[in-house]
Amino acid sequence: MKRLTTVGVALALLCASVGVLHADVKTRKKDQVTFEGMLGRMAGMFGGSAARDGVVSSVAVVGDRKLSLNDASGEIIDLAEERVYRLDVRRRTYTIVTFAELRRQMEEAQAKARKEVKEAEEQPGGPSDAREMEVDFDIKDTGQRKAVAGYDTRQLIATITVRQKGMTLEEGGGMVLTSDMWMADRIAALGEIREFDMKYFQAVYGSTLGATAQQMAAALALYPGLQAAMQRMQEEGVKMNGTPLVTTTTVETVKSKAEMAEAARESEGGGIGGRLARRVMRKKPEEPRARVMSSLTEVLSVETSAAAADVALPDGFTLKK
Repeated sequence: MKRLTTVGVALALLCASVGVLHADVKTRKKDQVTFEGMLGRMAGMFGGSAARDGVVSSVAVVGDRKLSLNDASGEIIDLAEERVYRLDVRRRTYTIVTFAELRRQMEEAQAKARKEVKEAEEQPGGPSDAREMEVDFDIKDTGQRKAVAGYDTRQLIATITVRQKGMTLEEGGGMVLTSDMWMADRIAALGEIREFDMKYFQAVYGSTLGATAQQMAAALALYPGLQAAMQRMQEEGVKMNGTPLVTTTTVETVKSKAEMAEAARESEGGGIGGRLARRVMRKKPEEPRARVMSSLTEVLSVETSAAAADVALPDGFTLKK
């Protein structure tokens, strides 16, 4: 099930397709990611206001250069230089990493992920997730409309289901990603930002998957056919013919019938003492579905012009040695 979760996170970070780059645009957006269970509680305890309220960032793209900046950190991507400048806003310092170094990190992470998968499968009773998976895609227009950042939008809900081949989701278990989008007519400026991002991911990783090297490596090692599923998602995204201004994404894992039966057997076991303990604790019955994470991305404002100064290294920053 951890593998399906990894796939869900990778899918949740997917962006739109690559196009011709000629952007000059500035925008402000809010991002928030919420994890469930213990990880969510830890994020709430140590993540501060960012975990509770999300992070507001400004993004500007001018030609081959993009600056993303919030109160704590920032990043400048330069496609011509093939460099990424990582900014520490609080310390007013920055570091530089090249595209070549990022590619090497990706290769190392992928090799490590494949090794871990192989070792786990060689263990007695190890996971047998070499099974082939199928991906189902569905999208619905709810007919609801509302104004977002000054644009009229309609609500679309896309559902991606990853399940064992030849079995229903309920039979074999799997993962469900639901993306609730408020879609405006195509906004060229925001489309150019996504095109910049895809141009960057393609240049660095040879893929249009918008995820970290570690997430990409793990996902592709666990499911060699995942990239084809990603490509389908991008193709479906193009068909939507619009620009999402608010996207709420949830990732859920679904236990198979066998897993539910095993959980039921464990719940019934334990004799009189076990039954008494369960009665005292009032443990809830095992549910087949469990939410893993949710994310929110909301566009707050859009400006259709930007200058070189908007993507320059901020004043007062020094290179960290």
